[in-house]
Amino acid sequence: MAKLDIFVAGVGGQGSLTASTLLARAATRAGVKVIAGEIHGMAQRGGMVTSTVRLGDVHGPIIPAGKADVLLGFEPVETWRSIGAANRKTLVITGTRTIVPSSVSLSGERYPTADEVVARLEQTFDNVIGVDATIIATELGNPLAMSSVLLGVLAGTGQLPFGDDVLLAAIEEGVPQKAREVNRKAFARGLEIGREHA
Repeated sequence: MAKLDIFVAGVGGQGSLTASTLLARAATRAGVKVIAGEIHGMAQRGGMVTSTVRLGDVHGPIIPAGKADVLLGFEPVETWRSIGAANRKTLVITGTRTIVPSSVSLSGERYPTADEVVARLEQTFDNVIGVDATIIATELGNPLAMSSVLLGVLAGTGQLPFGDDVLLAAIEEGVPQKAREVNRKAFARGLEIGREHA
């Protein structure tokens, strides 16, 4: 393969860094060269967290501006804030559950709705998939499995240079045993959604 550059954005505590780690583990399992990088930001306070996963013929962790092949966002406003990493042809996958920062809540400012953000993303990019991964994971029994939903969506689009089973194995290995079943189901649901948009 040539390369695949994935830019991941989320809010601290959502599991976006874990998702990046799992993608990198899956690539290693599959024998695909991978370089991952993290920019923690205000992760401890529920602030923005971004990371990169670069697969294939790459030589450093930084994705040049506008060159991401995939923008994987865990929160819609954080996805929008990260559009500098992307271009019109970038595949954008975003969770649609907003997390309003306490600074905005306290100031009384209006925070954009998920629908508003997704509409703007759809005006900016050719391929946008908005998924309420939180509600899917909650219905399956564990809201923390939202990252498995989003990873399933990405796998279902067919963009990754390794099989769905390889990524699922990395997920199962990376979560506590008691959480494996719900994460399996979350990943399977995400796969369905990704395949619908492939």
